[in-house]
Amino acid sequence: MRVLGIESSCDETGIAIYDTEQGLLAHALYSQIELHAEYGGVVPELASRDHIRKTLPLINQILKEARLHRQDIDAVAYTAGPGLVGALLVGAAIGRSLAWALDIPALAINHMEGHLLSPLLEPTPPPFPFVSLLVSGGHTLLVDVQGVGQYTSLGESIDDAVGEAFDKTAKMLGLAYPGGPILAALAEQGTPEKYDFPRPMTNRPGLDFSFSGLKTFAMNTWLNSQQTDQDRADIALAFQTAAVETLAIKCKRALQQTKRRTLVVAGGVSANRALRTRLNAMKGVTTYYPRQDFCSDNGAMIAFAGAMRQQALIKTTAAPTFSAKPRWPLDTLSPP
Repeated sequence: MRVLGIESSCDETGIAIYDTEQGLLAHALYSQIELHAEYGGVVPELASRDHIRKTLPLINQILKEARLHRQDIDAVAYTAGPGLVGALLVGAAIGRSLAWALDIPALAINHMEGHLLSPLLEPTPPPFPFVSLLVSGGHTLLVDVQGVGQYTSLGESIDDAVGEAFDKTAKMLGLAYPGGPILAALAEQGTPEKYDFPRPMTNRPGLDFSFSGLKTFAMNTWLNSQQTDQDRADIALAFQTAAVETLAIKCKRALQQTKRRTLVVAGGVSANRALRTRLNAMKGVTTYYPRQDFCSDNGAMIAFAGAMRQQALIKTTAAPTFSAKPRWPLDTLSPP
């Protein structure tokens, strides 16, 4: 079974084709970083318009690379949420229309489920069950995963997600957009232990996160410094160290609570080298990640999630309707 995946939840257009027998056949990603850079953040209307321009050409490109025709596709999976509603509607409209025209299933996929399952695309996939740390854009989640569609939320951010905190702290330090990866690179030039930042919500029980206060602590430290380049690097390192340690503490608690020994980390922040080093150092735990190309939003994870769900379904002819869900909690999904 071949599934075409369409990802358009925010500022990246991702298209891929996954074959349940041959694996990933082709994938492509178009990033809107340059488009939004002059505004210092994503402009939803511009994002939606760019998805309109790029989605169909990328679908044609991927079909050509895979040496397939549209009639060779058995299902279309598209991101239905969570994300920017306008951007989501572009992918949903194109995906649902294409499926209707070809008389094949259209699969509305949860963006966070795509990230959660993305490490299963690797040659050595994690075995079920496992605990998943999802650190993607505006989301920071800990989830107990027993199988596809069998998710129990353990904890989430009550304010800024860790990715948002990275980006906002970088902006306060005067770094370019997108700030998170730039801050992480700058942190490598920082002086260890120059500053000691708090590890928020680690001195109380529970698995929820809060990174807004850490961001404010970084801002106050910057304002009270000499604001030199070295100060900027030192604060970047102190912020990253605190954020990474907070995530590690919560992951350890989640593993102990669920009695799991397998940790899966996915989403944009999973590419952070300091985070990977810290989590890999946890004793008695095997940690899995997606490849670097699949840490950020991509079509491969949507195609794969669609394929895993569709394998358990009987083909039905549904009405040619679609919708987008800007908010869509992961633990509301049902098993396939």
